[in-house]
Amino acid sequence: MPTHETIGLLGGSFNPVHAGHMMLASYLTQWGYVDKVWLTLSPRNPLKDPAGLLPDTRRLAMLTIATKGADRIATCDIELSMPRPNYTINTLDLLARRYPTKRFKLIIGSDNWQIFDKWREAERILDEYGVIVYPRPGYPVEDGNVDGMELVSPITADISSTQVRDAIARGRDMTYFLPPGVYKYIVDNKLYKK
Repeated sequence: MPTHETIGLLGGSFNPVHAGHMMLASYLTQWGYVDKVWLTLSPRNPLKDPAGLLPDTRRLAMLTIATKGADRIATCDIELSMPRPNYTINTLDLLARRYPTKRFKLIIGSDNWQIFDKWREAERILDEYGVIVYPRPGYPVEDGNVDGMELVSPITADISSTQVRDAIARGRDMTYFLPPGVYKYIVDNKLYKK
């Protein structure tokens, strides 16, 4: 029986992708939780304020720059072509059909884990795919013994895309907070300036 490669899906708006995203993805692959991580670009989240959200093409370009040359981290743009509103279960099901020799696991922060029971077909996601949960400040995981859920403690940096956007708007140098090439892309295209 063939061994399936396990792909971790880390979804987000990546507005912009930053060093924390890359550190988490690298940790999960190097410590053996998954074989690869696909950074899955999400279109605009209807629950979030669209102000300041760059177009999909800009965010995809930054993800492509960030993952260029990465051995086990790749960009996934499948959600950009899916009907909206889209649900995570639809993404997982489509990827499973498209790549039958791969096994997919969802990667989410503990902030999303706290509301995971409200996600569409949450139980099926746990049962059929599995969920890797990483800690987010202020969102403790009360019960880490849930079937289909794996709690990890990665080496990370407490950084957010919001902090990066705010710093860029204030003229601060974000070279070391972003993957190589991403800050140059932002500066060259005058992104996130107020």
